[in-house]
Amino acid sequence: MVKVYAVVLVVGIVALLGWIMARAFSLNIDRPSIDPEQRFGVPGRRIVAAMVGFGMAGMSAEFSPRDIAWPLALVLAVAGAAAAAWYAGWVDRDVADEDVGAEPT
Repeated sequence: MVKVYAVVLVVGIVALLGWIMARAFSLNIDRPSIDPEQRFGVPGRRIVAAMVGFGMAGMSAEFSPRDIAWPLALVLAVAGAAAAAWYAGWVDRDVADEDVGAEPT
């Protein structure tokens, strides 16, 4: 299972770096057609975060100093993916829901 976690982690990190570079490039040249935030939105961000979270949690569980069986490591990896996906969708909820003209209470 270590190989599965490693492959998913590498693919997730490459996707994350691609997301960051495409976002920066699209904002610099003012072309929203290549902006991944416009094309994929929160679901795309959650998928990338889940891949990184699955790989990181799985590798951490497999290389733990405790002797964790692979089914438990898989459960921990899925929990890591779920936590990362949840946080990726939750992280900018205040910015999207914020009323620009409102005064703070």
